[in-house]
Amino acid sequence: MDYAVSVFNGIENPDGFLWNTMIRGLGKTKQPEKAFEFYKRMQERGEVADNFTFSFLLKFCGQLGLVMLGKQIHCDTMKHGLESHVFVRNTLIHMYGMLKDFETARRLFEEISMPDVVAWNTVIDCHVCCGKFKEALDLFLRMLQCGIDPDEATLVVTLSGCSGLGELDFGRWVHSCIKGSDLSKIVSVSNSLIDMYAKCGAVEEAYEIFNNMKRKDIVSWNTMIIGLAAHGHADEALAVFSSMLQEKIETPDEVTFMGVLSACSHGGMVDYARRYFDVMSKDYSIQPTIKHYGCMVDALGRAGFVEEAYQLIRSMPIECNAIVWRTLLAACRVHGYIVLGEKVRNHLLELEPGHSSDYVLLANMYASLGQWSEMAGVRKVMQDRGVQKTEPGNSFIGLHGRTILETETEDGYKDKNTACTPWLQ
Repeated sequence: MDYAVSVFNGIENPDGFLWNTMIRGLGKTKQPEKAFEFYKRMQERGEVADNFTFSFLLKFCGQLGLVMLGKQIHCDTMKHGLESHVFVRNTLIHMYGMLKDFETARRLFEEISMPDVVAWNTVIDCHVCCGKFKEALDLFLRMLQCGIDPDEATLVVTLSGCSGLGELDFGRWVHSCIKGSDLSKIVSVSNSLIDMYAKCGAVEEAYEIFNNMKRKDIVSWNTMIIGLAAHGHADEALAVFSSMLQEKIETPDEVTFMGVLSACSHGGMVDYARRYFDVMSKDYSIQPTIKHYGCMVDALGRAGFVEEAYQLIRSMPIECNAIVWRTLLAACRVHGYIVLGEKVRNHLLELEPGHSSDYVLLANMYASLGQWSEMAGVRKVMQDRGVQKTEPGNSFIGLHGRTILETETEDGYKDKNTACTPWLQ
């Protein structure tokens, strides 16, 4: 972009196309704020912004999380009479979705008299990104009722909504609607189906789609590996990874190794975890992230190599976060490492002094060894500091026409309750 700026500055009277080209290019750099500087220069030079200018700027506002600036650019679109332009309106909906303001995004969508498929896709995606999965699926049904044919983007965001809500029946219905069609042959759609089935617990159906794919990309392999690993199918996950290496079509990336290390952790395969952790950096030049270290700490901790997990954290070239320390604290509790557990809790107190589960884990550790006075001491410290237990987390999973409610306790365990839910008509 430095060369592009140099050439641009040498043009006496750049037209709107060149200004837009520079704004779009600068927005893709590591300093996207320069795109807004060019927009200001464009205004000062008296050049009139068009629908492309605003589409680029609104997109950058959403990506950068710039709420106030996004609203200012929105006002500019109104001043220029471009708020209702199809490109600008769709980008506005998209921006507010990325800014988690789904209400404004929905209002802008509802103002469109005859929304096209892009508008529908954008508003559905907006609701999915904001965690409003049920509303997203309702919008999809409404789209079909309006006679709009879905495209691959529609299916990808809708299936993502099914995954988020655990709506296996809805996902199966969507799958049945596209079976045998050209849409079912698109790689991104197949990947979304694999992800949906895996996250809803139907791993066999996910695996069937994966095996029937004529062409797979890196996302296909990663989704299948992670899906198998998440449900405890460690051997199958590693077998898929081996097949990927043998085919030599796709090169594993950092997400691949996340799935592989997770599989090793769930399967208790510590030696494999150590091996793949080394292979990742030595053979593929992938620098481990905090998530990779977290998987290794989990694998070592589950298998009882708690001291080794602690040393791994201490040797990390990046700062350890509370999640990884908490993983180690849980392992200390399971395997009775009281002294190390106290050290780990001290690290956690520096990072998140008000997190209740750290106190609970240490108190339970003392209780499991019959050290009641120490347990009472932890509870008293917790009370003196005003630390409150967090509310349990809930998740809903659709299964065979029922909704299974999972309630996560403070120790990470899950209680299941079932409630009837109407079958999708």
